Amino acid sequence: MNDIIIKLEDIQKSYFMGSQAIPVLKGISLDIFKNEYVALMGPSGSGKSTLMNILGCLDSPTGGKYILNGKDVSKMADDDLAGVRNTEIGFVFQQFNLLPRLTAAENVALPLIYAGVGKKERIERAMEALKKVDLADRSHHKSNELSGGQIQRVAIARALVNNPSILLADEPTGNLDSKTSVEVMRLFGKIQDAGNTVVLVTHEEDIAAYAHRVVRLRDGLIESDRVKETENITHSH
Repeated sequence: MNDIIIKLEDIQKSYFMGSQAIPVLKGISLDIFKNEYVALMGPSGSGKSTLMNILGCLDSPTGGKYILNGKDVSKMADDDLAGVRNTEIGFVFQQFNLLPRLTAAENVALPLIYAGVGKKERIERAMEALKKVDLADRSHHKSNELSGGQIQRVAIARALVNNPSILLADEPTGNLDSKTSVEVMRLFGKIQDAGNTVVLVTHEEDIAAYAHRVVRLRDGLIESDRVKETENITHSH
C-alpha cells in the first residue's frame, strides 16, 4: 500500500458566487503510485486545472480527503500547505517564471533559499539538477542567452532541485515549437525513468501520449482512467 504517493478520496471543490455554490469537482477518487507517469486531460471547464491546483497544494478541496506521501493535506492550514508544497512538489508551468537577472544556476537554486539551504550546498544541488536536464554547460547564462527549450529545461531543473515526491507539469510545452516539445517530453520520460513520479496536465493528445496512464475528466468527474497496455510489458518490474 505504501507505494501510493497520491490518494484522492471523493475530492470535491465548489466556488461560491454570493450564496450560490458552483461545483467544479464533484467527487474525484484517484490513486497515483510512486514512479507513475500520468497525464490529466479534459476539455476546458472539466475541472483539470482545479484538480491540478489541489494536487499541487495550491488550493484545498471543499470536501473529501487528499493524502500526499502519507500526509493528509486536505485540511491543512495555508502555512503548513506551503511547507508541503516546497518539499514534496516540483512545478513546471507553461510560463517559465524564471527571473531574467539571474543565471540558470541561480534560478534553479531559488527554491533552496526558501528551504534554508546554505549557499555552497545550493550551488552544488543546482548544478546537479542542471546535469539532469543536460544544461550544466549553460549554468552561468542568463535567460536571454538561452533558447525557449533551454529555458524550459532550466525550469524543470528548478522543479527537481528539492528532490520532490512528484513533478507536476501544467501544459509544459504550451509555448514551445514541436521539435523542442519532443525534446522536453523526452526529458520528462528520463526523469520518470530515474524514479520520479510525473503528473502532466495537458489538452494535447500527442503530449498525453508520452504518459503511461491517461486520466480524463469531464464535468468535474473522472470519465476514464487507462494504463497503456504496451508500457506494462516494457516497464515490467
